[in-house]
Amino acid sequence: MADLDALRSRFVHALDEARGPGGPDAAVYAENLLDRWREPQRRYHTVEHLTAVLDRIDVLEEYAEDPAVVRLAAWFHDAVYFPDRSENEERSARLAERALAEAGVPAEKAARVVRLVRLTVTHDPADDDRDGQVLCDADLAILAAPPSAYAAYTAAVREEYHFVPSDAFRAGRAAILRQLLDLPRLFRTPYGSEKWEATARYNLTSELEMLSLPSTPSA
Repeated sequence: MADLDALRSRFVHALDEARGPGGPDAAVYAENLLDRWREPQRRYHTVEHLTAVLDRIDVLEEYAEDPAVVRLAAWFHDAVYFPDRSENEERSARLAERALAEAGVPAEKAARVVRLVRLTVTHDPADDDRDGQVLCDADLAILAAPPSAYAAYTAAVREEYHFVPSDAFRAGRAAILRQLLDLPRLFRTPYGSEKWEATARYNLTSELEMLSLPSTPSA
């Protein structure tokens, strides 16, 4: 279970680090975001996922150019999430653009947060994009989870897309897995490459093989 008080404190700290002292009450923005992350349609993209991404950013912080910007991007990257819509990242980016300007974050830093949110569409940061590498590695680290946690992740994703027929879901999920496996590297930070790459590729390949098996008709 996610510690909501700890999450509120983490957001306030990241926002204050990005904008400096003063400005509107950061707790108001934290509460709005937490309400979004706890919406009922979510099964994987929950406050637990948010916490995990923030924890991984803590691990990867040394590789980031501006850790506060990366942490704010983590808060906003799935702030708008409806499984039956395709523009979630763009709507999340626009939410970040509005909220950060209102909260007093300098325009240049806010623009960097917004760019990072949009980057989570592809998870393919440039070689010199240190902040993008940290955010994408943190977001994809679930792919390197131990077997039981990876199985729970895939089950939660399926629950989010419960309205999609089985064959269509299998085909769509397989396409996403192939897209990820086709990336030259899943993880771009030195830590991610060393600690997560091999396990993630094994998990993705195993899931893809399972999706390729003939489905069993229900009785």
